[in-house]
Amino acid sequence: MTDRIVIVGGGLAGGNAAVTIRQEGFSGPVTLVSREPGVPFGRPPLSKTYLRSEEDLDGWYVRPAAWYEEHDVERLTAEVAGIDAAAHTVALGSGEQLEYGRALIATGGQARRLRLPGADLAGVHYLRTKADCDAIKAEARPGRRAVVVGMGFIGCEVTASLTQLGVDVTSVFGGRYPLERVLGEQVGHVMGEIHRGQGVELLAGDEVASFEGSERVRAVVTAGGTRLPCDFVVAGIGIAPEVPAVTGGSLDTGNGILTDERCRTSVPDVWAAGDVADQLHPLFGRVRVEHYNNAEKQGVAVARSMLGSERAYSYLHTFWSDQYEHKLEYAGHATRWDDFVVRGNLENRKLIGFYLAGGVVRAAVGLNRGSDPELDKDSEMAAAARLVTELAAPAPAALADERTSLWSLSAAARR
Repeated sequence: MTDRIVIVGGGLAGGNAAVTIRQEGFSGPVTLVSREPGVPFGRPPLSKTYLRSEEDLDGWYVRPAAWYEEHDVERLTAEVAGIDAAAHTVALGSGEQLEYGRALIATGGQARRLRLPGADLAGVHYLRTKADCDAIKAEARPGRRAVVVGMGFIGCEVTASLTQLGVDVTSVFGGRYPLERVLGEQVGHVMGEIHRGQGVELLAGDEVASFEGSERVRAVVTAGGTRLPCDFVVAGIGIAPEVPAVTGGSLDTGNGILTDERCRTSVPDVWAAGDVADQLHPLFGRVRVEHYNNAEKQGVAVARSMLGSERAYSYLHTFWSDQYEHKLEYAGHATRWDDFVVRGNLENRKLIGFYLAGGVVRAAVGLNRGSDPELDKDSEMAAAARLVTELAAPAPAALADERTSLWSLSAAARR
């Protein structure tokens, strides 16, 4: 059997896996297959600084294009038709077969599409690739009117960027507040007020019913009967994990491709990482995470796993979001909580909030407070992350008390 490693997917996870495989000393053939042209890069600027033409993407490349040739990593721009686990081959759309000894699925996801009347009109955009972003940039001129559908992270960040570019934005979303599903009612309310303060019209609790126009979109009609004239639309309604067809073996799937703690799938010699991977996390149970930090770090971890490491991928998930002059940071993973404790002040938009389940700190959010725990290991958010890691259960009053050091609440400090 060949010792070739084939990486299916050329995003951040796949790119970091390729780099780590070489850094760890593997000298056999490595092939990186991607539908999207160009080198692997981080996508955060697509909804922020690149969209606003404030920076290019060079600083977000996993490695410059020359690195791949210099380190003998073959890059193919091609569609993957499927994986034959029994034959250990990856079939390309061209009909070519790539033999592998080990394979990594890092295909990420595709932007979910609206299946509504008029959704195929010109001017209805989604944001996932550089080409998508370039198309939106071409539309975003001062004085134009845009409708943004969805107020998750992509919707919020695109709304902020378009507003900063002078576009008149109306956002339509089904919940009560932006980011409510992830951050909860209280922080969601604050984020809504931030957007309204910048002139954004928020249509909460509504959804798009149809798009009007002959050749390109001219208006959005909501289920509540509101008609919104517009020049273009950006829909940010999440992504669907892109799971390739696998034959010759049973690939277990759920919310993506199911993996164990070491990112191994149910198919021998096949691993998965990044947005497509539904990993069994040692601390949080089964999770699929779509943020930059996870794709970067899981790409490194899966490479080591493919080369024989038995270490579980136990990264404490963190992410950030910039909207206008405000910075959100988050550490941990909580989909349900029974208590939310605030340190700081919601009204002045400077706080750390703790998500507790059964008294245990499962996650923390920072708004304009402290530093990124990935960069500043002494920050309040780093202390909050430590509490999540330790499954700490401090008294809520102590979490809320500004006079109490968060570091003093960790088990390490009490020893």
